[in-house]
Order: sequence, then C-alpha cells, then structure tokens
Amino acid sequence: MKPKILFIMHMPPPVHGAAMVGQYIHDSKLIKREFDCHYINLTTAKNLQDIGKVGMRKLFDFFKLLRKIRHEVKVVKPQLVYVTPNACGGAFYKDFVVVQMLKQMGCRVVVHYHNKGVATRQDRWLDDCLYRHFFRGLKVILLAEALYQDVKKYVRHEDVFICPNGIPETIDHEPSAERHNQIPHLLFLSNLLIDKGVLVLLDALKILADKGYSFVCDFVGGETAEIDAARFREEVAKRGLNQLVVYNGKKYGADKAEFFEKADVFVFPTFYHNETFGLVNLEAMEYKLPVVATNEGGIPDVVKDGENGLIAEKRSAESLADCVALLLGDKALREQMGEDGYRKFKTQFTLQAFEGKLADSLNDITHSGGG
Repeated sequence: MKPKILFIMHMPPPVHGAAMVGQYIHDSKLIKREFDCHYINLTTAKNLQDIGKVGMRKLFDFFKLLRKIRHEVKVVKPQLVYVTPNACGGAFYKDFVVVQMLKQMGCRVVVHYHNKGVATRQDRWLDDCLYRHFFRGLKVILLAEALYQDVKKYVRHEDVFICPNGIPETIDHEPSAERHNQIPHLLFLSNLLIDKGVLVLLDALKILADKGYSFVCDFVGGETAEIDAARFREEVAKRGLNQLVVYNGKKYGADKAEFFEKADVFVFPTFYHNETFGLVNLEAMEYKLPVVATNEGGIPDVVKDGENGLIAEKRSAESLADCVALLLGDKALREQMGEDGYRKFKTQFTLQAFEGKLADSLNDITHSGGG
C-alpha cells in the first residue's frame, strides 16, 4: 500500500513561485507513483494584488477551507499531511490555525517553506509563543541549508530536510557558453522592484560606465507600483545611461529565451526580504550564464562564489560593480563559470531532481516513527 499524503499547498492562480512549485508537485508522475495523493489548494487570494489583504470574502473563504480540510482528513485518513505555510505576518496566523487543527485531529504534519521571515519575528512575544506551538512535533522541508538559520530557534536540525527547488528544462540541446557579442551583454530579469536590486544595479552600471567599461544591460520584467516604465527611464537618464541600458518589458517563452541566449552575464542583486532561492538564477544557469547575485536566503547554495558566479554584498553598488567588472574583463572566466553552472543545474536543480529529492524526503518522514 502506498502511503496516503494530503497535500495542502498553494497552486495557481495567482501565479507566483510557491504556487508554481505546488503545480509541479500536483502534476508529478513520480510523486503520484510513490504516494496515494490527495490535494487541497491553500490559496485564498484571487490574484497577486489580493495577496496579504484582509476582507470578509477572504475570511469566509478561509472558514470554507478549514471545513474542507476537516472533511478530507476524516475521509482520506492520511498518514502525512504536507503544508506550505507562510513564515510570518498575517498569512502565518492563518496557517497556524490550519496546522494546529491538523495536529488536534491527530495528523502527522510536514511543512515545506518557500519563504522566510521567522527569525525577523521571533523576538515578539506573541509570535514567539505561536512559533513554539506551531513547530512542535513538525518535520520541516527547506530549500537550502542556509535557510535553517531562519527556524533554528524552534526546529532541531534532525527534523529538517533540504530539498532544493528545480525547474523544467526548456532547452532540447546543450547550449554553448561562448557568446559572440562585440560588446558584452548583461541581463537582469525580474519585476521592477526596488528590493530586487533595480536601482542598485543602475548605480553599479554608472560606476562601470564612469570607469570606461563597455556593456549593454537589458532589463526584462514587469512594471510595478514602485517602478513603472516612466520612472525607470527617469532613473536611467539621471545616471546618464541612456545608450547602455534598455528596458524591454515582460517577456515569456521564446521571447524570454532570446535574452538568455544573447546575454554574457546574468545579474540578480536582490535584497528582497522574502527571497529564498531565486529560481531565475536556475534559468540563467541552464543557458550557461555566469550569475552575479547576492547573499540573500538560499542563493549562495545555488550560486557558489567563484565557481558558477560571484556573490556581491547586498545593497552595495560598489561591490556589485566590482563583481560585474571582473566578468566583463575576462571572457574565459565567463565561459568557465557558465559551464560550471550548467553542470550544477543539470545534476541538482532540474524538476526531475527536485521531484526525486522531495519523494525521498516524504518517504523518510512517512516511514519514520514519531512526530
């Protein structure tokens, strides 16, 4: 008999990182082959703008969700319940209720974190009290070893399983690390958010331009309330980068692939508080691009400084400029790091690798004794 697992997780819509991973798990043939799977969508938001908002409709939907979970647990009688909770804030309080209800019903629970922030709230009396109850008896799946520091106060290391995210492979052939641009191309791909490092990168590009480096930097991603196309153009002009920086808007599929194919260096200087992994770095690695990123969340477990990329200090335009300059000035180093990143992607960060690691972790938990 295959172990019964009830998956309570975010799935699209809306589309965001945790929801996409939830969809991958839902669709995984390997997970279905290993387990008797049942699914409930934890999402109560209707779209990205709805995330984090509180209202009567969402409260009503939450009570409906609780009733559905209770009913499913009674009918399915799962050996394990898998939950993808939020780490802090109002969304954590909602997930706290879900997990405590499951415990009271006698369920074994594993939580899989796609975000972080426990450590930022653990010194508040109420949150500390809730975390102590929440994590009691739980197994925890994290995306990277570096993220253990976020939950260390409440979770023993032996109760933690490390399961790096993976993405579907999009290229049906092995790409070349060699690019043939006369002027090196840099690529930033994310929504235009301050915390994703957009303005820090523009400052770093000004430093590089002032030092005489030749480059073109493509920005690809959606406009936001913080930085729309008009403000982006203003920030570029203010730094005198009009001839060096291009904003290309959102791109998907083959259009997005073109930017990866022509880029020489991928730059992702995020300091976003909820950044845990940086799936976009994996996309760059699949195209044999060296990555310049930051020491945020689990990113250093993906981008090994000096191997498949470089790690810059968060919020530091000078540190970021130094890292980019090193790669702009050394074509051989770019190609070597691109090759190293590709091998790392193929062995550790494909969707197949993620599914296998998750299945192993769930099997270990369901076949172990205790809570």
